Amino acid sequence: MMKLLAGLLASLTIAAAAPAQAQTPAQTQVQATWEHVARVVVIGDLHGDYGKFHDQLAQAALIDAHDNWSGGAAHLVQLGDVPDRAPDTRKILDLLIKLEPQARRAGGYVHALIGNHEAMNMEGDLRYTTPGEFAAFTDRDSARRRDAYYDRVVAALKAHPPAAGLPVFDDAYRAAFDADHPLGWVEHMAAWSADGAYGRWVLTHSAVIRIDDTLYLHAGLGPEFTAFDMETLDRAVLAALRHQPEAAGGPHDILWNEQGPLWYRGMAQNDEAAESGNVAAVLARYGVRRIVLGHTKRFSMVNARFEGAVILTDIAVKGGCPDPHAFLVKEGDVLTAVHRGHRLALGVSGPAHAAYLSEIAALDKAAGADPQCAVN
Repeated sequence: MMKLLAGLLASLTIAAAAPAQAQTPAQTQVQATWEHVARVVVIGDLHGDYGKFHDQLAQAALIDAHDNWSGGAAHLVQLGDVPDRAPDTRKILDLLIKLEPQARRAGGYVHALIGNHEAMNMEGDLRYTTPGEFAAFTDRDSARRRDAYYDRVVAALKAHPPAAGLPVFDDAYRAAFDADHPLGWVEHMAAWSADGAYGRWVLTHSAVIRIDDTLYLHAGLGPEFTAFDMETLDRAVLAALRHQPEAAGGPHDILWNEQGPLWYRGMAQNDEAAESGNVAAVLARYGVRRIVLGHTKRFSMVNARFEGAVILTDIAVKGGCPDPHAFLVKEGDVLTAVHRGHRLALGVSGPAHAAYLSEIAALDKAAGADPQCAVN
């Protein structure tokens, strides 16, 4: 069905603005390792919250008053899951695309890693896409494009009737179709396709990278995937998003496997005693001291597990509670969490960890956050 949809969308003329400076996949080779980086800023899942992202960039001194790169040789790592759940996905993507070449010219780098929601949007799984995200793609021709897409869908169904038989193409059918395909849906799907403005850009990125002594990826790695090097994992993700055959002996079903880099939650959720063997295996396999993840909303702050071997950056925010706009900064061996605009030494174990949590609680209280907002 997705192949049919892709063909129908490709037959339309889509006026989705192409990101400036975006490369095609053919122009990009997988690079998974960077050495001697003095400063790394790590931002977890954004899910369409442009205001949060902009505030984090400003607090990290990565952008100036005109939203241009001001981070010099710093590396920004955004751990994936830019889209879905809130309306400003497109604004975040456009800013990332703008900053990428600026950072490189300054000696820095923007790593926009691939998360499960990037894969979902490219694969047409829009369960979490909000009306505002579709609306961001609308223009004066959107109704015409949807009409044209409807006509092609009907023609395709008549040419290849489903086993259950053709539906009745009456007013009720069209009303249901329009409800399932709001204005902007066609443009959104086209832009996120492998040949579209944003899908093409995603295909220039990685799912797993190492910067010095730290591994960065969206979700984690289960035992089933530890055997593969980073380049193999990245190539497998990109090949799957291009609908290319899996490499013999390579990772299987990497976009959807719950042990894969886009989905695995064990490092964030499993009992530490039970998961410690897998964490140790990943550290040894990739020659790193720690693993930095997004994906799983376990804590209401940047927090550490496994004595600092795993750092979690996807912040859990209860309904009605203020988001702390928290993120991680790594400068050499020093780890800092920025929480509600304050820089705190990230204690990862023992008394240092207890002191860190106490500082977080004090900042939350000063910000007027109800104690019930804490997720520990």
